Amino acid sequence: MLENYSFVQKQRLEYIDFQLFFTGMLSRQAIVNKFALGLAAASRDIALYKTQRTDNLYYDNAEKIYYASKSFMPLFEHDPQQSLFKLTHGISIGLSAYQDTQFPVTAPSALNVPNIAWVAKLTQAIVQGKAVKMIYTSLSSGSTAREFVPHNIVDNGLRWHVRGYDCKSESFRDFVITRIANVVLLNRALEDSETLLSDQQWLRLMPLQLVPHPHNVQYPTAIEMDFAMDNGVLEVSVRAAMAGYLLRRWNVDCTEEADLRGAEYQLYLRNRQTLYGAENLMLAPGYEE
Repeated sequence: MLENYSFVQKQRLEYIDFQLFFTGMLSRQAIVNKFALGLAAASRDIALYKTQRTDNLYYDNAEKIYYASKSFMPLFEHDPQQSLFKLTHGISIGLSAYQDTQFPVTAPSALNVPNIAWVAKLTQAIVQGKAVKMIYTSLSSGSTAREFVPHNIVDNGLRWHVRGYDCKSESFRDFVITRIANVVLLNRALEDSETLLSDQQWLRLMPLQLVPHPHNVQYPTAIEMDFAMDNGVLEVSVRAAMAGYLLRRWNVDCTEEADLRGAEYQLYLRNRQTLYGAENLMLAPGYEE
């Protein structure tokens, strides 16, 4: 039936579907703001959506918000890679319209793509401030049931993580999303200690000073151009919880005297003392306290 609708109608229906899938809720005002429509037009879009997926949503009269039902099934196919890109960059429509245009751009194939249904449950929990129950499979302990309070989806450059409060270890941790299954939202109040504002590693910003490696790079100007360095230095601020990921992704030598050798180490961390107190520094190349 979707082929009978105009492009703009399908675009608005896709927006409704995306909001319900990844946030679990939708308001008429959100449609109005997104597409510069009147409330009556937004109501017609929702009514049109319901003709395609009657049982996908219900209206809460007290909150004046539509919620995704437990039997929700997406009307559109939400490509995992595109959806994660949209979520990362705050995009709720678009991208799919460009698939018909071929550009001479190639990217490496993704070796691991998360199950988009579990991603959607996690993002719903983040948006609505809820805990989840899930099954997590780790390399050390296999599959176990966990209660978890997610607050951010994280791309470390190689795979997707979700960060939040792990009730089992009573600490904030990162979990690899591809190892998560059977996510169920819980309707319970959160403790202050479980929320983002208690995650000190996430809130702490660390200033990093990256420079061309003094021993491994023959022509440092090339590295300065690669990273748009200013006077030979790239200054970036990174969350303490993310520092190890960034330093590992870019093979930044974190030794005291730039001791790591090899063509892969083209950057050196000039102010390694800034890393003190970060928790995932086992990922930082060569770092020792």
